[in-house]
Amino acid sequence: MGTVRSQTTVGTAVLAAVSALTLAACSTTAPMVQGGDAPAAGGQGAGELSEYYEQAVDWRDCGSLECASVTVPIDYATPDGDTLDLALNRLVPAGGADRSVLVNPGGPGGSGLELVESARGYFGTDLLGGAAIVGFDPRGVGESSGIHCYSDARLDEWYTTEYDLETDDGWDAMVAAQEDYGQACLENNPELLGHVDTVSAARDLDIIRAVLGHESLDYLGFSYGTFLGATYAELFPDRVGRFVLDGAIDPALTYAEMTIGQAAGFETAYRAYLADCLEGGQCPFNGDVDRAYQRTIDLLEELADSPADTGDPKRPATDADLISAIVVALYSTQSWPLLSQAIGGLLDSGDGATIKWLSDFSLERDEDGHYPEDQGAFTAINCLDFPVTSDREEIETAAEAAVDASALFGPYLGYGELSCTTWPIEATGTRAPIAAAGTPPIVVIGTTRDPATPYAWAEALAEELESGIFLGYDGDGHTAYGNGSCIDPLVEDFLLHGTVPADGTVC
Repeated sequence: MGTVRSQTTVGTAVLAAVSALTLAACSTTAPMVQGGDAPAAGGQGAGELSEYYEQAVDWRDCGSLECASVTVPIDYATPDGDTLDLALNRLVPAGGADRSVLVNPGGPGGSGLELVESARGYFGTDLLGGAAIVGFDPRGVGESSGIHCYSDARLDEWYTTEYDLETDDGWDAMVAAQEDYGQACLENNPELLGHVDTVSAARDLDIIRAVLGHESLDYLGFSYGTFLGATYAELFPDRVGRFVLDGAIDPALTYAEMTIGQAAGFETAYRAYLADCLEGGQCPFNGDVDRAYQRTIDLLEELADSPADTGDPKRPATDADLISAIVVALYSTQSWPLLSQAIGGLLDSGDGATIKWLSDFSLERDEDGHYPEDQGAFTAINCLDFPVTSDREEIETAAEAAVDASALFGPYLGYGELSCTTWPIEATGTRAPIAAAGTPPIVVIGTTRDPATPYAWAEALAEELESGIFLGYDGDGHTAYGNGSCIDPLVEDFLLHGTVPADGTVC
């Protein structure tokens, strides 16, 4: 497979950053969950969890929003042990509202607080006027004890170190680097690291529901947030209210299957971008889509041999930066003109500055070289949710399949599983379909050319859910709601009034 850079484990690096922006990314899969001894609905706690379900929440003003915190046990198996405060915020309509919609932007690692902070520019006016929009940072994310592992300098080094995975020495060095990262995460987060799994986060949602004073939970989740929502529905089917899962993940897929699916998804999305670009007047490519696609591959090879100048001799633009830039830009059609500008700079004058900026944006690296304090959340959550193989032959076979799915993206996505093979805490999840038997209708949305969560995943989840209602959006970008599409009124009418859209609607 050639020389592979640490950033070619895009599943843990680039997509982690993308996810946190709701550019919500993507790689996660489902643990098998059991209902178990859940507290009673309506906030009436049972047994040792009653103190959590019956806690009073003090909402305070924070700018134009209200903010609060909710206490949950770190380990639900020992609820009388250490606790964790989850950060919440909400945007309440001027006249108040009896209904709340809990939102999750995806990831894993996306901040619900940040999503609600931008709610006025994202959610429709009808929804904003009819319900309180409630955000939260899940355990291990953002202001809820975000998982921090490496310093900024170490992250810069980690993302740019090269490994030749065709050699034993290169393979061993990559494995050792991933192991060192995992150990740093454990040393910095010894109590929490083993408890940031999605099942624990879903149990947190039910405590949030109770302290909000609701008998049932209304929920809008994007990307990874669809898996979190489906997990909640499996655990607490009698407390599911109106659920919308947009940009859905198929919880039955293995890590390798998801990687291959994403390689194919980005392939489809990039070809759609190229077609649109070539039809416009400011495209850096010429010829047809196949020619532009091959020119992109050639450009990657050129950057691998000779990185482009960015104005900072210590940080040139590499092939991995170009892949990162393309990946992040494909999440929204609004970013396509900037991608064209960035590639144009490379082709016209060898200027890699905009490519590097997009790559930094994908990793949430700011202009001062700082990364988010919770940079480790994506990997920490995934490595608990995903049992992975450590067998080199199996990993290489999956990587080859990713290349077969996309000659452009496959080489950079294919080895993401390595990020969890030496994780210091054993995975607690398994992969299986989620049926969530006994729930009211759950709306599942897929976008036909979604790069990160392919359309087929949404179709699969809607089929697996006993009460799944499928909506399809014929469009581009990651997730459908919030971009002014035909999906928006269907979602808002369902969340506000309970009007269930016709199953199988595509618009």
